[in-house]
Amino acid sequence: MAVVALLWLASLVWGLGGPRATQAMPGPGLDDLDLELFRSTYLPAAVSPETLAENERSVEEQLVSLRLLDPAADPTALGILLLGYDPSAWLPGAYVQFVRYEGDDEGSSVQDHEELRGNLIDQLDALERLLPANIHTAILELGGLRQRDAPDYPLPALRELVVNALMHRNYETSNAPVRILWFANRVEITSPGGPYGAVTAENFDKRNDYRNPALAAAMKDLGFVNRFGRGISLVRSTLAVNGNQPAEFQIEPTYWGVVVRAAA
Repeated sequence: MAVVALLWLASLVWGLGGPRATQAMPGPGLDDLDLELFRSTYLPAAVSPETLAENERSVEEQLVSLRLLDPAADPTALGILLLGYDPSAWLPGAYVQFVRYEGDDEGSSVQDHEELRGNLIDQLDALERLLPANIHTAILELGGLRQRDAPDYPLPALRELVVNALMHRNYETSNAPVRILWFANRVEITSPGGPYGAVTAENFDKRNDYRNPALAAAMKDLGFVNRFGRGISLVRSTLAVNGNQPAEFQIEPTYWGVVVRAAA
């Protein structure tokens, strides 16, 4: 089944917001979706309280209306990514690889590592735990009784970069995960999928476009993104305020990466 799903996925040309993104994937069924997560988290975020109070539709009908199931009650790619117990079983690259190294290169000892293979909601919840847990915060003495926290990385900048890596990545033809490599002196975040649509390597900080618009809309409903197109500006400003060097972006036709160096 996974091979059939991969062949189906490789045929997509419009991303996870195009006409096929909300069509059924071959293989997974309703049992592959976390329906409790849908009821407790996604549905209240995507539908207003007034509509929910008046809504007498079944769970399956609600899933269909939100394009997470097709009319025949088979999960769509969007449904698998947002609610699947293990999306990577059907979309092989749909996971996050996190590695914390003791030194400054991949030859140094590994202090911690995790593969986040749950759905995007679970992945982002796990990253809300992992990112702050790995930030080291010193206390600067400012004179007299005054002190100031001095983290080696500003959490808002790392969070923005990681969320964008998940939202804009190529889920169609790449089996590579989003990678977060945390070294002693820097954090490297890489994501399969280069510039898309109106975005180029030259204007990525001034233009905004969506490879996966249906996914972006769902992540906005869930409160993970705002879709104001100010992510790069936020990253740059928070790094500057925290005393970090500017982020180093690496943008290629099929690849996106960024290096954030620790504050001195």
